[in-house]
Amino acid sequence: MAADEGIKQLVSTLPTKPDCNSTTNLLYQYQGFWYHQYYLEHLIAAQTHFTPEPNTTILCSYPKTGTTWLKALSFAITTRTHYTPSQSPLLSRFPHDCVPFFELAPSAARNKSLVATHIPCTSLPAAAAASGCKLAYICRDPKDVVVSLWQFLRKQKKEEDDAEDADMGIEEAFEQFCEGNSFAGPYWDHVLGYWRACLEFPERVLFVRYEELKRETERCVKALADFLGCGFSLEEEKQGIVQGIIDLCSIESLKGLDVTKDSMPYTIHNSSFYRKGEVGDWRNFLTEEMGARLDNIMADRFAGSGLGLWFSASNQETTN
Repeated sequence: MAADEGIKQLVSTLPTKPDCNSTTNLLYQYQGFWYHQYYLEHLIAAQTHFTPEPNTTILCSYPKTGTTWLKALSFAITTRTHYTPSQSPLLSRFPHDCVPFFELAPSAARNKSLVATHIPCTSLPAAAAASGCKLAYICRDPKDVVVSLWQFLRKQKKEEDDAEDADMGIEEAFEQFCEGNSFAGPYWDHVLGYWRACLEFPERVLFVRYEELKRETERCVKALADFLGCGFSLEEEKQGIVQGIIDLCSIESLKGLDVTKDSMPYTIHNSSFYRKGEVGDWRNFLTEEMGARLDNIMADRFAGSGLGLWFSASNQETTN
């Protein structure tokens, strides 16, 4: 969907910053967050045109926090009465095709009961709140997020430019993230928006922590199924349906599929959406001082929200 002239005119008036992850893209500030022009134009259009149904569930996330995994799990859960794991469309279609981003693929998202977005909670289309639809949000330790986002954007830039000088340093990307100037950032505000919505509307908003999903996958998958309105029966559990879905949607399984290696949604190679998915991998790229600095930033930003202890627990998990 091409942006109309009114949207382009609006974007041209917004504050901008250079993006260290790109030699050509600027970041535009809109409603307190930073975006590239292409994405922002689609976001603004979606604010007007996206109208979910009451039975729609929106899978919400900041980039590189477990979006693809959450999509795969949710799709497999909600379609399990139609497909066994060995017949799942996930074997031949990428999760981003099965669960489209409504801002980037509005036609594909139309009339879907399961869609996704990177839009912050405070910028979601008004129709989303009015419809009463559900939101499932996944977040992750910011130290792992900044590394995964840096790796993703660096790989994307190299594919676009096909040049070695397209590489970028982790130090600069880390600094931009800490300043809150990364794509869809500040990260802490993105998380806080959905956290507050979860506290206010717990029956409509599910808050998922990536580290918890990794550590207690079966329990979290069953909780996700309950939230989606299609919990597992005791018979299904005995038949191994839960574990079958977990195995189907594992990063190792999805990375090995031909569709991951060959296709390109949104002009980005599917393989770029998968890396390691490990908890605590940031230690291979950031110094302990950098990690402590980001922890302190998050503690300060989350003070009084109830999220501080929650993220402290996450940090303890990555040190054990």
